[in-house]
Amino acid sequence: MALLEVRNATKLYGSEVAAVRDVSLSVEAGEFVALVGRSGCGKSTLLNLCGAMDFPTSGEVLIDGQGTAGLSDAQLTRTRREKVGFIFQSFQLMHTLTAVENVELPLMLARKANARATALERLRWVEMEAYAGRLPHQLSGGQQQRIAIARALVHNPRILLADEPTGNLDTATGDLVLSLLRRSADDFQVAIVMATHSTESTAVTDRVMKMRDGRMDS
Repeated sequence: MALLEVRNATKLYGSEVAAVRDVSLSVEAGEFVALVGRSGCGKSTLLNLCGAMDFPTSGEVLIDGQGTAGLSDAQLTRTRREKVGFIFQSFQLMHTLTAVENVELPLMLARKANARATALERLRWVEMEAYAGRLPHQLSGGQQQRIAIARALVHNPRILLADEPTGNLDTATGDLVLSLLRRSADDFQVAIVMATHSTESTAVTDRVMKMRDGRMDS
């Protein structure tokens, strides 16, 4: 069974503007899928639907076999917290927290035991354990994104959603981040969907799906 399924999803804003039009997508464990298209083509909207941050006007989204539209607020919070990891172009680290505190934050919010040890383990996996006590402003952009990847993986999500994860990075650093995402799919069997405008970023993915004007471009 696919960990993520989007079935004929359309997202309307107002009565006429469709950010996503009749899109279907299925991603299995360990699969790394790239959504490629220009800015405004609907990639970020589709990621929001995949992560239950928004809901389709028609069609449905299933996370680990469960539809998102009928979930209560508490169930949605639990689903996002336990089953989905997010990585953003702007890193979105808490500037007053150290690297290890940023990584352990999702576990602390979920009141998980051994949060610090688990966070350090994920930092070790992205080769950032030596920087555990640094604040974000003391780290390079690539280092911050590696911290963000560790944070996204710390709760062992089923699905990982990445929105232009290399957009603020130079080529060499971006390649390192992409290799970490590839390893995430392989090592943790997480299903990854990455939105990108760069066709070069798709070299490490298993499948490329092109979007144009809210639709999958065949």
